[in-house]
This record gives sequence, C-alpha cells and structure tokens, in this order.
Amino acid sequence: MDISPSTDTVVPKHVRSHGEGHTLLLEGKHFKFPTFKHNHPAVINVNEVAAERMTLGQKVADRVAATMGSWKFIISQAFLMILWVTFNSVALFLHFDGYPFILLNLAMSAQAAFATPLIMMSQNRQAEKDRLTAQNDYQTDCKGEEEIRHIMDHLDHQDELILQIVKRLEEQHMEMREQLARLDPATAKQLGADVQQMATEHTE
Repeated sequence: MDISPSTDTVVPKHVRSHGEGHTLLLEGKHFKFPTFKHNHPAVINVNEVAAERMTLGQKVADRVAATMGSWKFIISQAFLMILWVTFNSVALFLHFDGYPFILLNLAMSAQAAFATPLIMMSQNRQAEKDRLTAQNDYQTDCKGEEEIRHIMDHLDHQDELILQIVKRLEEQHMEMREQLARLDPATAKQLGADVQQMATEHTE
C-alpha cells in the first residue's frame, strides 16, 4: 500500500537551476541567485487514507476488537457467567446446564475461537496503518532535508556575494581616498582618522 502519488519514486527529484533566478546589477556585474522548484507532493493525512481503504471486514474486526477490549464487555460477560452458574446451581430452577457447566465451556470456547481471528485482523490493519505512517514520515523527512539543503546552499551563495560586495566597496573606498588625497591631503587625512575611529568603536 503506497500513499505517494507516484509509485516509481519515493520522493521526487528537485530541479535546481543556477541559470535562472533573481539578478542584481552592481557596478556592471550580474549576481545570479540559485532557484529551487518546490514541487513536493501534497501533504497526506494517513488517517483519511487508511479510512478510505478499509473494507467491511476490517471495519467489523475493529468494532469487535474495540468492544471486547473494554471494561464494559468484561463486566457484562462476568455478570452473565455468574447468572448462568447461579441459575444452574440453585435447585429451584431447571438445570439445563448442570455442573461442570459443559454448555458454558462450549460457549466460551466458541467465543474465543471467533474473537481471536477478529482481533488479529484488527491488529494486522493497525500494523498496516503504522507502516503507512512510517512511510509518510520518511517522505516528510526527505522533503525537509531537501528544503534545508537548499536553504544552506542559498546562504552559502549569499555569503559569497556579500564578500564580493564588501571587497568591491573596499576597493571603491581606497580609490576615493586616493582621489581625495590628490585633491585635498588634509581632508583625506582627517577622513582616514575618522574611519579608523569608527572601526575601533565597532570592534569594541
């Protein structure tokens, strides 16, 4: 039983295109960010899928297992057994099942013979549902891993672009200082002192 839309692959392959995406123009240089196609399958509710695929026999088995696995059934059965034994033990009544209560033992054995397979059917269905849940969790983990990998790649790309921008700004700053030094050496010296003071304040 497969809950994925495609039976050939568990998780679809994501297509990454480095040739497409947003383009930023800075000083005549184009920086391209990688794109990621989020074509994941829709989120699946395992409970709804299991309920839709349940047969009539599985529904009956679940109902029987839920009924027999309750205190209401145990108390009712114990009350009927006490009533049965009392009715066939008191001399005032007709003993249709006298000691050692063979008919009662036959009825209990028949109940156990039919109840055991039904309970096992219910347990098998629950095991199948657990398998579906595990498969859905695996697919969700795969999708999350793909998303995280894309985020980390995007952050690495951003770090590389930021370093390039900072390097370019430093080059422009040095060019401006050189041009300013040629025009006004005193102002260039004062500007250098101000920049050094600002850098010291930021480091502190």
